[in-house]
Amino acid sequence: MEKIKITQVRSIIDMPKKQKLTVKALGLKRVNHSVIHEATPQILGMVNKVKHLVKVEKVEN
Repeated sequence: MEKIKITQVRSIIDMPKKQKLTVKALGLKRVNHSVIHEATPQILGMVNKVKHLVKVEKVEN
C-alpha cells in the first residue's frame, strides 16, 4: 500500500471543532509536525476535509 507524509502547515486555532478533531485524529500535534500513514480511503477522506491546513507528499519506499 502506498504511504503518504502529512505535515500540518497552518494552525488549528479559530477552526471549527470537527476540523480540530480531524487534525488530532491524523496524529498531528503542532505546526510543522509530520506523520506517515498508509493511503487508505479513510485517511485520504480525513486529509481532504482539512486540506487547507496540511501538506501531503508521497513517500518512497
